[in-house]
Amino acid sequence: MSNAIFQVPVAKNEPVKGYAPGSPERDSLLKKYNELYNQSPIDIPMYIGGKEVRTDNKKPMNPPHEHAKVLGHFNYGDASHVQQAIDAALTAKAEWANLPWEERAAIFLKAADLLAGPFRDKMNAATMLAQSKNVFQAEIDAACELIDFFRFNVQYMTQIYKEQPESLPGMWNRLQYRPLEGFVFALTPFNFTSIAANLCAAPAMMGNVVVWKPADSQVYSAQVIMELFKAAGVPDGVINMVTVDGPVAGDIIFKNKHFAGLHFTGSTGVFRHLWKEIGNNLENYRTYPRIVGETGGKDFIMVHKSADAAEVATAMSRGAFEFQGQKCSAASRAYIPSNLWPDVKRIYMEQVNSFKQGTPADTSNFVNAVIDSRAFDKIAGYIDYCKAQRDAEIITGGNYDKSTGYFIEPTTVVTTNPKFRTISEEIFGPVLTVYVYDENKFEETLTLLDETSEYALTGSIMSNDRYAINLATKMLENAAGNFYINDKPTGAVVGQQPFGGARGSGTNDKAGAAMNLLRWTSARTIKETFVPPVDYRYPFLG
Repeated sequence: MSNAIFQVPVAKNEPVKGYAPGSPERDSLLKKYNELYNQSPIDIPMYIGGKEVRTDNKKPMNPPHEHAKVLGHFNYGDASHVQQAIDAALTAKAEWANLPWEERAAIFLKAADLLAGPFRDKMNAATMLAQSKNVFQAEIDAACELIDFFRFNVQYMTQIYKEQPESLPGMWNRLQYRPLEGFVFALTPFNFTSIAANLCAAPAMMGNVVVWKPADSQVYSAQVIMELFKAAGVPDGVINMVTVDGPVAGDIIFKNKHFAGLHFTGSTGVFRHLWKEIGNNLENYRTYPRIVGETGGKDFIMVHKSADAAEVATAMSRGAFEFQGQKCSAASRAYIPSNLWPDVKRIYMEQVNSFKQGTPADTSNFVNAVIDSRAFDKIAGYIDYCKAQRDAEIITGGNYDKSTGYFIEPTTVVTTNPKFRTISEEIFGPVLTVYVYDENKFEETLTLLDETSEYALTGSIMSNDRYAINLATKMLENAAGNFYINDKPTGAVVGQQPFGGARGSGTNDKAGAAMNLLRWTSARTIKETFVPPVDYRYPFLG
């Protein structure tokens, strides 16, 4: 029985390892990478109610940078497995919801320490292999950000529980933060291992049970996440992982009366479709579902004529091309003033043309492969479109090859058309579009930027003029949920820059903040009167 208000360990961001040549962490990670690469092909099950579920429908897992290599297979399920996962979650719900909060906290604090230690190499190596991330991108995602999610969310959970109303004499007012009445569906993307795990863990931490469908291209590291959850002590049935076709999952889940919430990261189109499906089934639910989504982006770098050319060029090259531009926050459009463009162009092209591209096993490669054939074809289509347009010029990259892996050169398009297709549409790949504007039309270009895209996820202003920074910050108030001053628009850190955007980019419920965890609670107000009245008559009655 809990008889104390416990203080949890103070959350601190996990230090990012450098993986310099000759360092112990580099040798250890590459050893694990080669071990996973060379092991016998594995068979990844679904995890339902603590049981490993396999089917006759096996789907191969191939590294994007070497698609002929088979890492193993994962088991593809059907509607019956989705129903089993829902049933398992609901069976586990009462016991998990009634577990004291500090016990739930301990599980995820243990998960953080396990990931910081014995699970670190395996989680990073799996992410490198199946999602084609270099050592540094894997480290900041699969290890550090996920560790931070676990630790900071425990701290935010305790802050929420401590938030209580005032009480007047003769009464005691209390707020109880209950889990949602039902189960949560977590639908996660391929690009961040940490996001996949957090979309399950955040609702679970608040006492909810979860049905999780990872992206097919992320199942390799998803298995490591499930292994981590089990090692940390997450009880059977609390988080159930199913690998099924999206519409099959949706057809079962969104018609179930116990559906209570959607935790989603993915495309804007899919999110809007899911929201409509939920709306069409509202009368079937016991409660209005919580819908939390982080979706698309057309993230910008806005540059003032006072900015430093080298700083701008580096923000562009890193912001656009780390992890092949497959970040929700990746810079995909840049507005450069005419006075700076010659120097920015020279430095930027020198940087991008020096990139090496290839397998993550070679740590000298700055960029690797895009995730799969579908993404490759889509991005290549955009590049081909640009090549055929008279109002666009490709100044870096423009080539692609999928004979061995899904390799697309970091491509830069310069356009004279401020509404050009690639400056307006989300591509989700290594393509940056530059628009050079009249250096004396800064304010007009801010308006143009704000009106060009339907998204509002991330963006940055590069300037050494404080008036210009202030103007951009005000005029672009609704253009980005994460706004950066003199930096690239990527790299949000849990506990420092809560992440999320609005407009077509999602519900802006800020992963890595208390406000996200609040979405997975249903508060109950309790008022206790110590000495109740015994007569209905108020004094005013005389």
